[in-house]
Amino acid sequence: MTDVDDHVLDCRGMSCPLPIVKTAKAIKTIEVGDVLELLATDPGVEPDMQAWSRRTKNELLKIEKDGDVFHVFVRRTR
Repeated sequence: MTDVDDHVLDCRGMSCPLPIVKTAKAIKTIEVGDVLELLATDPGVEPDMQAWSRRTKNELLKIEKDGDVFHVFVRRTR
């Protein structure tokens, strides 16, 4: 697995559905087993990413909030 810092998607300032759309595109560009970190400020990103990861079977590792920025870590599983 590569370093998490290699796969950061910055969606700060974007509203739904853009963070999900961009995550869906970005996850296809990384290797299976790699982790993508999504940065987002839209509070809807938390429930959206939970639903997206269930639907796509990618592994939602954790969601952390630092100030107004959500850090969402997703492992590509397929």
